[in-house]
Amino acid sequence: MSTSARSWKIGLVGYGEVGRILAEDLRAQGLAVSAYDRKLDRPDTAPALRAHALDHGVSLCDDAADLARDVDLVVSAVTASQTVAVAQACAAGIQAGAFFLDFNSASPGAKQQAAALVNAAGGRYVEGAVMTSVPPYRIRVPLLLGGPEAEALCPGLNALGFAAKVADVRLGVASATKMCRSVMIKGLEAMVIESFTAARHYGVEDAVVASLQETFPGIDWEKQASYFFQRVIEHGRRRSEEVMEVARTVGEAGLTPWSADGTWRRQAWVADLADQGVFGPRGTPGFARSADWRVEADRLLAHTQPKEQA
Repeated sequence: MSTSARSWKIGLVGYGEVGRILAEDLRAQGLAVSAYDRKLDRPDTAPALRAHALDHGVSLCDDAADLARDVDLVVSAVTASQTVAVAQACAAGIQAGAFFLDFNSASPGAKQQAAALVNAAGGRYVEGAVMTSVPPYRIRVPLLLGGPEAEALCPGLNALGFAAKVADVRLGVASATKMCRSVMIKGLEAMVIESFTAARHYGVEDAVVASLQETFPGIDWEKQASYFFQRVIEHGRRRSEEVMEVARTVGEAGLTPWSADGTWRRQAWVADLADQGVFGPRGTPGFARSADWRVEADRLLAHTQPKEQA
């Protein structure tokens, strides 16, 4: 393994929105980047991923173990439910001494399971907690690191353009910070969708927005609502899986996760409707891109009202 981060080979497991952003920013610095994603095995999703990789000079691998064999840093950026499975797959090929950065929004317990697999194979596991939405910040998204190897990895990441800092050398602390924050952030998304869509049904949406604006004048509720609708429609599946991990985290603290349970169910409900084409075909200009949340709320109401009333 190279001692200089600027000469590291970097492997991305997960080539979705986050993986592609990281790939673009790392390749722009001339770094060697490879990637693997399960969607590369599907004829409906592989062409777009392969085209992106070709455009940006990213090498594609056959599987996670193949990727891990030839890199100095593995970044796992997959859905929360795949956190442990990806760690297990990479452990089958990871180089001794290579870093494994777990970007996933998983519970402290899941991160500890993943760490045990990677470390037993000779890798150096570091948990990462991404503390806000990636797209506006790109590679410089605020990132908390945790685990015994966090202090060793942090300077290298920052040399590559990340905005990382060590939360704690104990595994689970960074993830607990992320998960507890998500009770609020993802919960607010779900509450806005539920509240505003119901208000639209009753014709009281303008009064509700006005009341919220008076109570919380620092938030532009029209703009924020449209953003929440867009993000959940586009990424509700990933978000629902994350909040399932949030619920697990709350449960590990001895609390019944009533709020988190409701949040992941609402996020999954929206994701199911998106998969059914309620908001139009994914990738089209009108898909989850309305500046007025009412457009998407009306789509929800038109499609689901009879079922919801039943």
